[in-house]
Amino acid sequence: MNTSATLSNSMMLALLIGATDSVAGALAIVLMFAVVVSLYGVCMAPLRARLSSESLLPVSLVLAATLTGCADILLQRSAVQWHQLVSLYAGLIGLQCVIFEHNGFFRLPARGRLKLCGLFIALMTVLAVLRELLGQGSIGHHLSDHWQGLILFGDGLHFATLAAGAFILLGLLLAARQAWTRSAAPPEETHHP
Repeated sequence: MNTSATLSNSMMLALLIGATDSVAGALAIVLMFAVVVSLYGVCMAPLRARLSSESLLPVSLVLAATLTGCADILLQRSAVQWHQLVSLYAGLIGLQCVIFEHNGFFRLPARGRLKLCGLFIALMTVLAVLRELLGQGSIGHHLSDHWQGLILFGDGLHFATLAAGAFILLGLLLAARQAWTRSAAPPEETHHP
């Protein structure tokens, strides 16, 4: 694994762990992520061929920061409650756009980009639902002031809402995925003398 792939994955991990303590926060980040990354890809497409390798990074930084700032202001003006949940992580989306540009993510076919973004969004949503359910005993109580959410049990394991609990839950999800894919694969034949 090269350094750029490690950096790219670590930035995605910061969003996964930090913004999934509630379903509302995860939905706001997912929406912001989809809009900013899509607009960034559309805006950078005509510029990429005209920019030299030295000017690509500064232009990429300015465009990503502008789009992320606009999305952050729009979220703040339209949904203050959701903005309070995710304002700390909005800048990471812009940084992720720059890292995607550096790694060649936007040069992939559209189907490959959609698949990777879809996997990230699905993982983020599943992790947020599990963390909120385990940590608070309910789902969706941050979505509206007038709705208390779907209450399944009284108290939850508050450890699940913390970052350490998110790491443990993510590790369990990855272990379950690995066990699932191993059980689906045909068994290998071994020859013993």
